[in-house]
Amino acid sequence: MSETDDSLKWGRSTVDTVCPLDCPDTCSLEITVETGKIISIGASDNNPATNGYICGKVRRFDERVYGDARVTQPLVRTGPRDSGHWETATWDKALGTIAKRMQDIRREWGGEAILPFSYGGSNGLLSQDTADARLFRQFGTARLARNVCSIPTTTASQALYGQMPSVTYEDYRQAKLIVVWGANPSSSGIHLLPHIKAAQESGAALVVIDPRRTNLARRADLHLPLRPGTDVAVALSVHRYLFEHGLADEQFLNTHTHGADRLRERAQEWTIDHAATVAQLDPELLENFAEMYADLSPAVIRCGWGLERNRNGESAAFAVLALPAVAGKFGVRGGGYSMSNTGAWSLSTESWIGIPEPNTRLVNMNKLGRALLEYQDPPIQMLFVYNCNPVATMPNQNLVLKGLAREDLFTVVFDQVMTDTARLADIVLPATTFLESYDVVQSYGLTNLQLARPVIETVGEARPNVEVFEALATKLDLEIQSDDTSDVQALLQLTNALPDEARQELMDTGFAAGIADGRPVQFRDVFPRTPERKACLFPEDLEQKSSVGLYRYQPEPENNDHPLTLISPATEKTICSTLGELRSRVARLHMHPEDAEHRGLSTGDSVRIFNALGEVHCLVSLNSDMQRGTVGLPKGLWRMSTLNGSTANALVSDEVTDIGGGATFNDTRVQVARVVTVSFTQEQPPASG
Repeated sequence: MSETDDSLKWGRSTVDTVCPLDCPDTCSLEITVETGKIISIGASDNNPATNGYICGKVRRFDERVYGDARVTQPLVRTGPRDSGHWETATWDKALGTIAKRMQDIRREWGGEAILPFSYGGSNGLLSQDTADARLFRQFGTARLARNVCSIPTTTASQALYGQMPSVTYEDYRQAKLIVVWGANPSSSGIHLLPHIKAAQESGAALVVIDPRRTNLARRADLHLPLRPGTDVAVALSVHRYLFEHGLADEQFLNTHTHGADRLRERAQEWTIDHAATVAQLDPELLENFAEMYADLSPAVIRCGWGLERNRNGESAAFAVLALPAVAGKFGVRGGGYSMSNTGAWSLSTESWIGIPEPNTRLVNMNKLGRALLEYQDPPIQMLFVYNCNPVATMPNQNLVLKGLAREDLFTVVFDQVMTDTARLADIVLPATTFLESYDVVQSYGLTNLQLARPVIETVGEARPNVEVFEALATKLDLEIQSDDTSDVQALLQLTNALPDEARQELMDTGFAAGIADGRPVQFRDVFPRTPERKACLFPEDLEQKSSVGLYRYQPEPENNDHPLTLISPATEKTICSTLGELRSRVARLHMHPEDAEHRGLSTGDSVRIFNALGEVHCLVSLNSDMQRGTVGLPKGLWRMSTLNGSTANALVSDEVTDIGGGATFNDTRVQVARVVTVSFTQEQPPASG
């Protein structure tokens, strides 16, 4: 820390910073520090969207900073994997060991036998794809396709609109109809809720499309509890309704789009009745939604990421995001769609990486287990994990665990706490939290940039990502042209890529609002980032790439042995798997009472959820907010949160979506049964072993 930060060591003070975790809001924070230790974490008003409050997850982040699970020194495994036997090491020794192993592997197997593995543990611009990318590119390692989340929706928004900036929160107050589709802002993106409430108080209608009756769905004028994976059918039925009833905005389509006729053809088969049957909805409710969307303006769709987590992910995202174009909802404040605003600043990571991406092997992260066990020529010999906890977050968990158990695999985990993945590593390196280092944080719910500042000195020997990867590059004798030997220097280089006015604003105030003062109106202030600034409603290149075609519904295979669909929604407890170590109770499977009754289950019973890939033992809760035939376990659980050390991902296939190769978590089919406890008598002793 600089001399100006010495006040943090003595007395009580407050410091403003920002949360970089995987949430749309990027809340500005006010941290109270006394004698160098965090006393409380609250909200600041630097980001207007934060509005004086933050989520309960981040409010308790100091429990991670100072918790028993915190890694404070480099650790080297001394016993069997997952035995908990470690010895401490100096940074010099740990990095030297890693560098030697990397060099030995490259000499014998080639650089592609090393797999860097990272995703979303921090959304800061410094903590990923800066010094790390330079190192791994220069060394010639395998590349990682980070497809576990958002790739189908990103594929759709990029093809349709060139990732045009979205409607931001404040403008929801102008809408007369708000559609929240596949999102639950009560758990992630909580600062959208006051704007929705204000719009409702001003007479706006609210529609929620979600398999569960969430808190927001209870407040909605209309809730469509569709069957997981059927979003594309529902959206196409609305398209057909608009076209068939003369409600499509033909002038807008002719002026601002390409491909409307092809979309109209694909929607033709999807009558309201047909879609309602497939989605297990009341057709009258679905028709009411179509009428509302046609009649009410301004109308905005909040498109979430829940609708992409299945075999129809890309087509669902295309069909939902195309609705504002067909209905002519653009060009007015409060009209259009919200998706991600990561493209608002047009920042290119390539501009500060500075080293071209090599044409080395590309590994889809959803297939980590297969990569570790099946990939040859060469086999994966080293896994370097950072900003990620793949045991808790990747599909086919049992295959991932089997791969990580390989004695010939050298695994490095660089993390803040001893995660489920770190327990299986050969070397664990201690990382700083966002409260101990500098970063620049870009909102993907809004359009702002914010400056993250360290509020305390590093705990133990933790180091920021930039510093560690630069030090490792030095050990590897890599000639990487970079001045980023610290997070401060990296910060200065990164901000030089910003427009001068934005850079000055960010450095002076810690906040830069972005395009159109952070409130762009689509097709007025911002347009599609396509060659003709038109929406491409039917991109032919993706039609050719798809094995089934765009806007096509792939039905769920019949599975009488595993008749229930398992979903794993986000909760108020964790951000993905971050903070999972603080969870103290056994997880509960949420199940509709009728599904439970058929299986003789009551709230609090121990159950096994199973399919051909594995089983999870936990408790069950009867919940009438679940759709019949759909059960739910929380997203991001750690193994300690179930009764047998398996989580929902043990039941999830590593099959991927058709175009982008995204995860298909919500295609998981399972059966649920009570865990039977057998009482043994003296005549029937339990079998040994």
